[in-house]
Amino acid sequence: MRALLQADTASREIFNPHPYQRYCIHRVVTDPILGLMLDMGLGKTVITLTGVNDLMYNRFSVRKTLVVAPKKVAEATWTDEAARWEHLRLLRVRTVLGTERQRLRALATPADIYVIGRDNVQWLVDHYRQAWPFDMVVLDELSSFKNPSSNRFKAMRRVRPKIQRVLGLTGTPAPNSLMDVWAQVYLLDQGQRLYPKFEQFRSRYFDRIPMGDFAKYGAKIGAEDAIKAAISDICISMKAEDYLDLPELMQNRIPIELDAKARQAYRQFERQQVLELDGEVITAAQAAAVTNKLLQMCAGAVYDENREVHEVHDAKIEAFLELVESLQGKPLLTFYGFQHDRDRIMQALRKMRGLEVRELKGPQDYADWNARKIHVGLAHPASTAYGLNLQRGGNHICWFTLPWSLELYEQAQKRLHRQGQEEKVIEHMLMVRDSMDEEVAKRLESKAKTQQALIDALKARIERVAAS
Repeated sequence: MRALLQADTASREIFNPHPYQRYCIHRVVTDPILGLMLDMGLGKTVITLTGVNDLMYNRFSVRKTLVVAPKKVAEATWTDEAARWEHLRLLRVRTVLGTERQRLRALATPADIYVIGRDNVQWLVDHYRQAWPFDMVVLDELSSFKNPSSNRFKAMRRVRPKIQRVLGLTGTPAPNSLMDVWAQVYLLDQGQRLYPKFEQFRSRYFDRIPMGDFAKYGAKIGAEDAIKAAISDICISMKAEDYLDLPELMQNRIPIELDAKARQAYRQFERQQVLELDGEVITAAQAAAVTNKLLQMCAGAVYDENREVHEVHDAKIEAFLELVESLQGKPLLTFYGFQHDRDRIMQALRKMRGLEVRELKGPQDYADWNARKIHVGLAHPASTAYGLNLQRGGNHICWFTLPWSLELYEQAQKRLHRQGQEEKVIEHMLMVRDSMDEEVAKRLESKAKTQQALIDALKARIERVAAS
């Protein structure tokens, strides 16, 4: 756990906000409820801290602020950002993490801002009961509250009437569908703009589409524009490319040819997996399971029903080692999809001398990466998806296995391609030819939504395999 920030923190920078940041800071200060739907890299954290600092030390309208964030972000991002800037010298930030005893000790320590992991929101609400002490709450990555059935949403809903100011931060307000917007906006305005109940919202903006034994919902014509208009007074939406002169992002697709034995094994495995679903109505769960198995096969190893790993080929490992060698020591942020990806990469890199290889798991790892002490940093996209600033550590990304989630892909990508990056970012994609690797890449390119993209990718493979 990080200690409480002290006023004598050294090496602080002067903050010269962009015009759009000045506007956002003004809105944080003047608007009691606000959704900052800013693209990754636009500085949501420093905007928020600057606004909170003004509210606390200039206007004296806020006494105690709670930040709810993904665990990795809660560990370091808010404390690091507060320690970075000269104008935030007075702000005391405390992380509320660890065991229950450690969390209670942190809450008992005087501070201005308390940062807690989103998985402990229900615990925090239960702990304070009727004595809720925070007059301002910042929901960092508001989209993680998109499910109205989740415990974290229900917990925040209970205490929402006791909170004077709510600020929601996200770059992806609707990662799966427009339905995701309701719960997020509810935590801002308590149902004033998009109805107090989810069923009312769904009935107003979506049509029920029967599909055999179940049904799905599709947005009505004009629904997206209507929703945007309804929330436009409390939400700010900005894209990085409109406000920042970011270095170019280039993609380098590295095609991988399997040898005859590995190709035959892949084709047999693929036929077995996908043809079992031929003619069926494919659910998202089925698509996810089969897609993950095929992506494992592309990577070169698969889990059996007992979670034992069976290696099939090392073609992608070999391509990865060639990429590392070609970079001549330049840092490479590598995203893996499965634990056996990580383990096999680690094992292969041991043969290359002079490389500092590390899985990026905590604040010290992130600090060392940004200090360019790490040559190959390994991470699962879900563990680095939100808020982490890694742009100072390098400009090369490698996707060992692509995720089928557009949200995870874009968020992970922006760990390097964001404000503060001074070099052209090069994204290397290791892709087995004529495989699920390519199908997933196509869906990500088309910006398709997560579940439907997954199902479409699997349908495409079924059609291709059935015709072969």
